[in-house]
Amino acid sequence: MNLALEVGQVGTAEAVQFFILAPIAVIAALGILFVKKAVHAALMLVSIMIILAIFYIANGAAFLGVVQIIVYTGAVMMLFLFILMLVGVDSSDSLKENLKGIRPVAITLAIGISLLLISLLSRAQISEQAPDLAVLNSEGNVEGIARLLFTEYVWAFEVVSALLITAAVGAMVLAHSEKSREISRTQRYKSVARFRGDSLATAAGLPGSGVYARHNALDVPALLPDGSASELSVSKTLQARGDVIDQSKFALDQLPGVNEADESSAVEREEER
Repeated sequence: MNLALEVGQVGTAEAVQFFILAPIAVIAALGILFVKKAVHAALMLVSIMIILAIFYIANGAAFLGVVQIIVYTGAVMMLFLFILMLVGVDSSDSLKENLKGIRPVAITLAIGISLLLISLLSRAQISEQAPDLAVLNSEGNVEGIARLLFTEYVWAFEVVSALLITAAVGAMVLAHSEKSREISRTQRYKSVARFRGDSLATAAGLPGSGVYARHNALDVPALLPDGSASELSVSKTLQARGDVIDQSKFALDQLPGVNEADESSAVEREEER
């Protein structure tokens, strides 16, 4: 008890700050696990990062506190929020595993990391007196962090950087999905496909609505309901030039059930047209 009081004793203001902000950080951390919407989880993570920045500044690490707010809270988390807005706040992630057997590997790694953290915490030396912050920051907070980071802790710094790169590559691999090979059949795609097909017979498109025909060329007449060819459907210019194809091979046979009266009425309607 005496050792805990001697080593862990802090000022009244710092103690009040800790006992107010620490429960909020713990509640927000639990909320990340249990909330249903990704936007709410991202906002809770932002609050945790801001509280950590306050703790850094209170312990004399002003540079780390500012970096925590500018880089992580202001840049990384805002990037998360932008991605969520682009994807959609109501979109749900697929529960289908892209990589087979990834779940046992993840469980094994989680257990291993937990045991490693427990081992490190059990061997921590809490009996040593904390160094004086004024001495550590005598040359400047940024200079002190840089000296320790690139001399005594350079190996740990490189390992963490490699771990972050591996995590980024792993996230891209897990999030990658095969692009659908089906091309969007837009109007431009259909127009190009008509001319690049095996035959140019479909290049001019299909006949208009209500037109009976067996071909879509301009020199082929349309067909009347009784199956006969309509001379009025072909341009007179083509007729004068003699470019009209013989109509007989395009005419349909007489439809069953069509009597002579129907044929004569069809001819009269054609003459009226």
